[in-house]
Amino acid sequence: MSIRDIDDLPKNAANYTALTPLWFLERAATVHPSRKAVVHGSRTYTWLQTYQRCRRLASALAKRSVGAGSTVAVIAPNIPATYEAHFGIPMCGAVINPVNIRLNASTIAFLLGHSQSATVIVDQEFFTLAEDSLKIMKEKSQGHFNPPLLVVVADEACDPEALRYALGQGAIEYEKFLESGDPDFAWKPPQDEWQSIALGYTSGTTASPKGVVLHHRGAYLMSLCNPLVWGMNEGAIYLWTLPMFHCNGWCFTWALAALCGTNICLRQVTAKGVYSAIEKHGVTHFCAAPVVLNTIVNAAPEDTILALPHVVHVMTAGAAPPPAVLFAMSRKGFRVTHTYGLSETYGPSTICAWKPEWDSLPPDTQARLNARQGVRYTTLECLDVISTKTGEPVPADGKSMGEIVMRGNVVMKGYLKNPKANEETFANGWFHSGDLGVKHQDGYIEIKDRSKDIIISGGENISSVEVENSLYLHPAVLEASVVARADEQWGESPCAFVTLKPEVNKSDEQWLAEDIMKFCKSKMPAYWVPKSVVFGPLPKTATGKIQKHVLRGKAQQLGPVKVSKL
Repeated sequence: MSIRDIDDLPKNAANYTALTPLWFLERAATVHPSRKAVVHGSRTYTWLQTYQRCRRLASALAKRSVGAGSTVAVIAPNIPATYEAHFGIPMCGAVINPVNIRLNASTIAFLLGHSQSATVIVDQEFFTLAEDSLKIMKEKSQGHFNPPLLVVVADEACDPEALRYALGQGAIEYEKFLESGDPDFAWKPPQDEWQSIALGYTSGTTASPKGVVLHHRGAYLMSLCNPLVWGMNEGAIYLWTLPMFHCNGWCFTWALAALCGTNICLRQVTAKGVYSAIEKHGVTHFCAAPVVLNTIVNAAPEDTILALPHVVHVMTAGAAPPPAVLFAMSRKGFRVTHTYGLSETYGPSTICAWKPEWDSLPPDTQARLNARQGVRYTTLECLDVISTKTGEPVPADGKSMGEIVMRGNVVMKGYLKNPKANEETFANGWFHSGDLGVKHQDGYIEIKDRSKDIIISGGENISSVEVENSLYLHPAVLEASVVARADEQWGESPCAFVTLKPEVNKSDEQWLAEDIMKFCKSKMPAYWVPKSVVFGPLPKTATGKIQKHVLRGKAQQLGPVKVSKL
């Protein structure tokens, strides 16, 4: 049955166009051509220069037959090239695949193969990582390997020898690559806003990471909604502490162009670097996982600039921030906004919206209220907590647990080449987050536990199952179970509970623990390696299932892993 409207007026070229955040860059270059767009060390680019550089990138890629249906991987920290890639790659019709630089070569090899990335743009510091990944791909290809085009980004802050090596291996230098492109390249927006703009991989909470596919429409909506819910103004000065490879920097890559703001790049995140940028560049906003906030709170006096010259707005997500950290940040003059989301929802999609009536409450009460995950973003149509048994919404009593679910235009298209996972995650018309929480009387949601025993270290997900799988490969390990343990530096880190084989000499447990950690380092990214190993029998149910809740209690009794003084 057709739905009746009051008219029969059709869409036409004058009144309808596909939504895409790419237009924000063209507008910024037109409205504020000479305003600083990107600052990195001694280098500064205006909005006009940035637009021209992005068009050059799109043109250079198009000349090499990169376009619709192509994926371009970017392995780099927060540098201008990573920012430019968020516009230049989709401007030629291709999809950007920003890769987590903390991953190991075998995982990156899987991502590059699964995404069929025909071009890899890599920062010079990570060239050997990319090279090792490609070697693994070649070894597995059985003679059918077609190497991608390698573009290496030079950085004056890095060892020039690394760049010379990359060029010697046949990589094209990024600036030379841009020179081959046209600054007036006639880029085209997507014909359909459902077209993919970005591909990002989850941190591998199953056997292999899942590829999250995002579309132009969602990126457009999230780019406008983030500044709206945060109260960001036109011309904001934004510090890149959050990696751009995390959900495209929670879509702030595109949002900063919409605001005609200024991007301050920060290659490595330190408390001193954050405070220095606030003083030197007048930073007004930055995003960070709670672990970074903790670093800022506990920074040495010589690394800080207090009192702050102005209020600095901070958005935090990635793990539930401890109320004590929120309290300490507010005392230092930072205004913290707490959000929550996933790669599958373009980054944050709920916000602990601040209410004026909270201003008169005691500071510790404010911090506790602000530690909740909150209410839905303006552009997320539906958010609820549903019973894992009945699928019905749980009562808003702050006690009844259920799964957090979402629905709307800022939910991903789906997982790349993974119909089984898509069927599960979109069951009954909801996106299932896998996070367990409660709903309070005021409608604000709060996470109480995470399903699948994910450990969040420095804002990054670690699968306990994958760490356990590696532990079982160690010749001395009979049984292993991994849970999260509080960590002063990273928020959480993996804690391994291990039962040794009967024949193993148990007289030197410290040596065994160090040997297991060393073994793990050869099998997984460094931040996945357990920081602590506890030996003994594992608690089990009558059916032989390991009781992880008991182990979490033991990990809690151990207290947090202390920050190394070395």
